[in-house]
Amino acid sequence: MIRILLYACLATLVLVAQKAYAGDFSIHGFLQGNYSLGIETSNPDGGDLKWAEERGQLKLEGAQEALRLFLKTDVSFDHLNENGEFELREAYLDLTQKRWDLRVGRQIVTWGLGDLIFINDIFPKDYEAFFSGRPLEYLKKGTDAIKAGFYPDIASFELVIIPFFEPNNFPDSNRFWMYDPMPGVTNRVQKEPASNIRNTEAALRVYRDIAGFDASIYAYKGFYRSPSMVPDSFTSPTRIELIYPELSVYGVSLQRSAFGGIAGFEAGYYDSLDDRSGTDPLIPNSQTRFLLSYQRQVIEDFSVTVQYYGEYTHDYAEYESTRIAAFPKEPRFRDLASIRLTYLIMHQNMRLQWFSFWSPVDRDYLLNPEVRYNFTDHVWAALGANVFGGKKDTTQFGSLDKNDNMYMQARYEF
Repeated sequence: MIRILLYACLATLVLVAQKAYAGDFSIHGFLQGNYSLGIETSNPDGGDLKWAEERGQLKLEGAQEALRLFLKTDVSFDHLNENGEFELREAYLDLTQKRWDLRVGRQIVTWGLGDLIFINDIFPKDYEAFFSGRPLEYLKKGTDAIKAGFYPDIASFELVIIPFFEPNNFPDSNRFWMYDPMPGVTNRVQKEPASNIRNTEAALRVYRDIAGFDASIYAYKGFYRSPSMVPDSFTSPTRIELIYPELSVYGVSLQRSAFGGIAGFEAGYYDSLDDRSGTDPLIPNSQTRFLLSYQRQVIEDFSVTVQYYGEYTHDYAEYESTRIAAFPKEPRFRDLASIRLTYLIMHQNMRLQWFSFWSPVDRDYLLNPEVRYNFTDHVWAALGANVFGGKKDTTQFGSLDKNDNMYMQARYEF
């Protein structure tokens, strides 16, 4: 009900502002085809396609003095499920003043420094979109929120209030092979946090320049966006409840020019509020996570980005003594390295790109080569692949080993 009222208020504001905006609206969008074919084996449902859709997007934007209206809507047809969908990706109203601004509505918020590694960016993601070869913009999900910015001389402040919980989206089990510690239990219920004052999420970012560093500190109070499995019995489970434990995150990031490129550091402490002692085997233990990054243009039109990420689990002895044997054992320390190579050729109309993850601890990997060509200023197409692998089928990328795919994207923008 609260969400309906929020959109009703936004719609009312749109109608009230329409007359003033009438001559200032801009309309843009695209028509797109996106197809992904499995190249390792058939899907669990027997099909070969991971994704097959046509999609149209319409973006409307208008500004009048201190007000700005932005709408982004998608209409798509999914050939695998044979259904159409209307998606409101973003819909917000901005109010901007000299020392503060306010944004109300569905919006995409991006914090932190990571390239596909998220520490202080605790906002919802769509990993099915990423793993199936959809354009990268679809990795981020819109959040119904109120975002306020304050800009005194001492620093800049950004506060985000999220009244409606939105979980991460993971691959469809009909299209993707994934590890499941209890595959025989099909009776599963997802229990998301209720929309009330107590469960309202809040995130704060404070940032400014300090001695040449772009410095930020972060704080978040809310929930894990990946679910925890709670079976009704450890020996003979018949029902599983998927819950989202409470979480607080406290973090920092630093970035500055160094050695001809840009170096970055980011860290965050994940305070598992429902399991601070580390003795509940069904809830994640608290962790410290960090990221080191460096990006540089090596030669003209050729850039390199490298990252090293690590996460350290606290109260590990308690975790070992209480963990459930049916669930795979998590390491005390897990790390991940990535590299992105981007080369623009043919007057920058063709982009050759390589992105890869590799975990020394898990011994698994993701390889993502892609080539994109701009036929005109309005038409482009891309071909790429996602290749997964690992020593074990219980790790992040090892569990996706059967899901290698090739994808094609084609878009006409207007």
